[in-house]
Amino acid sequence: MILILGGTGEARELASRVPAVSSLAGRVSNPALPVGGVRIGGFGGVDGLAQWLRDNDVSAVVDATHPFARQITANAFEACERVGVPLLILRRPGFAPQPGWHWVDSVADAARELTGERVFLTTGRQDLAEFAACPQWFLARMVEPPEPPMPQRIEVLLSRGPFTVDGELELMRSREVDVLVTKDSGGSMTSAKLEAARRIGVPVVIVRRPPLPPADVVADVDAAVSWLGTAGV
Repeated sequence: MILILGGTGEARELASRVPAVSSLAGRVSNPALPVGGVRIGGFGGVDGLAQWLRDNDVSAVVDATHPFARQITANAFEACERVGVPLLILRRPGFAPQPGWHWVDSVADAARELTGERVFLTTGRQDLAEFAACPQWFLARMVEPPEPPMPQRIEVLLSRGPFTVDGELELMRSREVDVLVTKDSGGSMTSAKLEAARRIGVPVVIVRRPPLPPADVVADVDAAVSWLGTAGV
């Protein structure tokens, strides 16, 4: 059996092309479900995941989680090493760097180095606490409602992509945004904000992706299908 660690569009596309069970973290209500078997919820760390791989006779794992899902990627690498199951990491390419972007290594760094007065924040609700002490006004867009702590001056916008350049331009202009803070998540679902920022001259603070463990890595679903075929799965 193939286990896909999912939650992304790439994971759903892969599940539509190979027989697999997809695992979703369960952090988002009403997620888009992939084709095939689905399990929702954590495994209980490395030990729990390793045991699940053994119990379910898993022949390969494809980690197609979000590029910033650092913990599950680390757990998958260690569990697969322990059990002897091949691991493939499927990661979409990051955004093409643009002049004027300020790159930082973490969301905490973004908060410490933040300039401007009116911030469009799209790093996700789990990182909102990093900005709780910042004096700026924030427009924070996310899929699920956040929990404290959060900045005192904040407008929360609950919305799910894909977004359009025209829509992002209207949003950023109407809120008089003077800096965009985001992650290098890549993909087309959320790239419109970067083009909108470029057109109106809004500077971008962008968080680099965390490093990957030394596993096989591919950038698209076609390559993942090919890898699974080569691995004899």
